[in-house]
Amino acid sequence: MNPNSDFTHFDSHGNARMVDVGAKPPTERIAVARTSVCMAEETATLIQQQALYKGDVLQVARLAAIMAAKRTDELIPLCHSLNVSSTEVELEFVEPGILQITTRVKTNGPTGVEMEALVAASTAALTVYDMCKAVDRGMTIRELMLLEKRGGKSGDWIREEVTVRPAKSN
Repeated sequence: MNPNSDFTHFDSHGNARMVDVGAKPPTERIAVARTSVCMAEETATLIQQQALYKGDVLQVARLAAIMAAKRTDELIPLCHSLNVSSTEVELEFVEPGILQITTRVKTNGPTGVEMEALVAASTAALTVYDMCKAVDRGMTIRELMLLEKRGGKSGDWIREEVTVRPAKSN
């Protein structure tokens, strides 16, 4: 491990460490992440009509995302425990068979919420898969990404627009 590396989760000897954010002032921080679940059009119709026996897939996925954002530090080893002040989840079919999931997480703290937004989006997608796998095992979860982060010492970052592409047919 290069001791001059920019990877902050390693000390000068290459050992994993949690970054000390104790001296950093709390500031408003926001992160937005997105992923998509690609599925058969018939599966999308069942979700939209709330016709799956497990219940309202989108509402369960929304709750799963909110819960995941609050517990990210239990899943990602070097994440700090954060007081998440809000988590918003948008679930939208952008094309037949493509469910786009966008999460927006906010805190007022000493470190960012990028991981919370990413974990929330991925957990919502996994929840959709879990609830629908009995009717569509071929679903794919694609393009998990950070769209933007705001606040903190490093300032704002916004990804150039990315569009979700349909999966190629075999």
